[in-house]
Amino acid sequence: MALAYLAKVSLKPDCFDEACRAVGSIVAETRLETGCERFDPHPAADGSPTIFIYERWADKAAFEMHHAQPYTRAVFKSYEDWLAAPVDMTELADGLT
Repeated sequence: MALAYLAKVSLKPDCFDEACRAVGSIVAETRLETGCERFDPHPAADGSPTIFIYERWADKAAFEMHHAQPYTRAVFKSYEDWLAAPVDMTELADGLT
């Protein structure tokens, strides 16, 4: 069963650009992972230091494997210094249509 998530990454203002580069640097590799159906990071339109990431995975195993990848773990390690609040991960239900 496919899983979809919306991650809200609230960053310290002085860390935003560095965080965007770090997340951007793992997009291509992430999209090539087995079970990755979507991985789409977006900065907030209101100019706040926030990144939203829409993710869709074939199953829980693929999602967990993504979080075990060295490049993902490196970004999470950097988040320790960059975050203004804990990452808010919301699991999404199937679409309305």
